[in-house]
Amino acid sequence: MEFVEPIRDKRKIEAMKLVLRGSNMRDYCLFVLGINSGLRVSDLLRLNIEDVMSEKGKVLDRITIREKKTGKTKTFPISSNSKKAIEEYLEKRTSYLRSEPLFISRKGNTPIQRVQAWKALNRAAEAVGLKERVGTHTLRKTFAYHAYKQGKDITLIQKLLNHASPSVSLAYIGITQDDLDQVYLTMNL
Repeated sequence: MEFVEPIRDKRKIEAMKLVLRGSNMRDYCLFVLGINSGLRVSDLLRLNIEDVMSEKGKVLDRITIREKKTGKTKTFPISSNSKKAIEEYLEKRTSYLRSEPLFISRKGNTPIQRVQAWKALNRAAEAVGLKERVGTHTLRKTFAYHAYKQGKDITLIQKLLNHASPSVSLAYIGITQDDLDQVYLTMNL
């Protein structure tokens, strides 16, 4: 597996949203839900419509899944940006069954494959001039990186990602020694 980076620049995130939204609402929704949930792409691609939408056609407040990698049950709230992306995407899908995959392939009743997600993300990253390596894992790393930059405790992020230690989480999101040194250099009390 190729090593990928989080998208650190919020302007690039917004630019990628515009590119994806303009080309494919499914890919836009995948991107928005991915960067706002921290789910692994394997779990994103396994979502069905019934995982995010009530029988009455409203986007749920929470998603509950069983993680493919860990087998653990995970429940988390859906952010307002993610809700809006899901609503807009499903409005574009003229008809669907709640049992269908959320991120359906063009071939029919199967979810898109990881490589399709990778291609969509890379096309958008290239379109906005993103130089870092981008892959499907970039979504999860971007979520964790921005949570950390917003001041969320690294042990909380560790728990969200199911990592073994805070140092694993720091390395995972690309926090370097230079980033850590900046804390000392800017702390002039």
